[in-house]
Amino acid sequence: MGSFKGHALPGSFFVIGALWWTGKFSFWHATRRNKTLGSGRLASRSAQRRLEVLEAAIMLFFSVVGMLAEQFAANGPRLHLYDAPESRWKDLMNWQHTTMYLFFSLASGASLASCICSSNPCFLFLYHLHGRSMLDVHVHQMLLYAVFGQTLVVFLEVFHRGNVSLELLRSALCLLQGSWFWQIGYVLYPPSGVQWDLTDHNNMMFVTMCFCWHLAASMLTVGALYCATSCAVRSRLKRTPPLEMGLLKPRDRELESDDETM
Repeated sequence: MGSFKGHALPGSFFVIGALWWTGKFSFWHATRRNKTLGSGRLASRSAQRRLEVLEAAIMLFFSVVGMLAEQFAANGPRLHLYDAPESRWKDLMNWQHTTMYLFFSLASGASLASCICSSNPCFLFLYHLHGRSMLDVHVHQMLLYAVFGQTLVVFLEVFHRGNVSLELLRSALCLLQGSWFWQIGYVLYPPSGVQWDLTDHNNMMFVTMCFCWHLAASMLTVGALYCATSCAVRSRLKRTPPLEMGLLKPRDRELESDDETM
């Protein structure tokens, strides 16, 4: 990950995941709020289960791609952890990033482990910054704040299942992590080739302010997508005449009942 592309890759994964979560949670919340308009036709329990399986598969795919990129991209360790001839560890930074992707892959297969897997980057980054320059440490500390915030939200979701505020906040913090990974790449490995002064305090002040802009942009993006999805669902339901419950098959009634308990 010691390059611009190495930071852009996980950043892109986080952005895609955040937008997916925002759309999914907004859609589910909009259908639950519009039960009287027959929203069960748009989001049955079986359809939601299929979406969960698809989400887990995509998350696992992203994690595997990330691990392979860290190990086999240019100058990667290629699964060699220890260099015996030189008696030293080999590319531990890449191995730390591989470990981070490994925990993301575990989260894709076990939703109950999401809290632990979300907190893993915090633990890794605490020992990731030794001997770095001042600005390098600072931009990674900003990332830690976003990771810790998302971990706390995931923990609260264990006790408040289906709370749309927590779900959208998790999406916003995930989007913040994605955009901030891109920002770290621009600061430490600028594509233009113009290097930042990593010891200038003014640059630290600007980066801190920039983090606030990223946070505001993430919250506004999630809020806009939520409003757009809610309006789209309600508009679609109003254009479609509701089905009479008496005309539904017994299986359809059961699905409607299951949806109401969510």
